[in-house]
This record gives sequence, C-alpha cells and structure tokens, in this order.
Amino acid sequence: MEKHRIYSMSVASVYPLYVAKAEKKGRSKAEADEIIAWLTGYDAASLGGQLENNTTFEDFFAQAPRMNPSRSAITGTICGVRVENIEEPTMREIRYLDKLIDELAKGRPMEKILRA
Repeated sequence: MEKHRIYSMSVASVYPLYVAKAEKKGRSKAEADEIIAWLTGYDAASLGGQLENNTTFEDFFAQAPRMNPSRSAITGTICGVRVENIEEPTMREIRYLDKLIDELAKGRPMEKILRA
C-alpha cells in the first residue's frame, strides 16, 4: 500500500499555515509552538532545526524527542475522520497536531488544548 503524500511533505511547508491559522484567530505563534512542544517534546531550538532541515512529517514524528503520553486523550474529528479511530500511527500523530491547531484557532483555552 502506498504511503499518503503528507508523509513526504516537509513540516516547514505546513508550519507557516499552522501559525497563520492561529494568528488569524487572534492566537500566537508561541501558542502554536507550545502545542507542538507538548505533543512532540521538541523545544524551540530543535523545532527550528527540524524546520531548517525541511524534515518530512514521517521523520519529524519518528525523531520526536518525547511524544506526550496524554495525546491519546485527543478525540474528535478532523477532515471528517475521528482521530481516535485512525489506525496508522504516523497519520494519527499528524491528525493529532491538526486537531490541536484547530482547537487553538477556535479559541479553546490552552489548558484544555494541552489536556491539563
């Protein structure tokens, strides 16, 4: 079975869209970065390195320093698909990130987004 094309896309090509989506709704780049850090364990420097290196989504999640164990609490739909029902692990991680950025853009408080 062929992999989805998102796997080979660079995170750097989508990252500005995540930030723009947040900022368009009055949120900040720092909040988007906080979500990425919470989910993956990347700090500002390591995230910057991944973006500079044009790391693919597949490698970005494979190389993540510490995937948050609470990420399984992320539920709901993204692109019409329930994230908790996605079986392919890398696609589920990508959709978790999409879902968190959507929640940020919808004005949800950070403590709820980060499942605190």
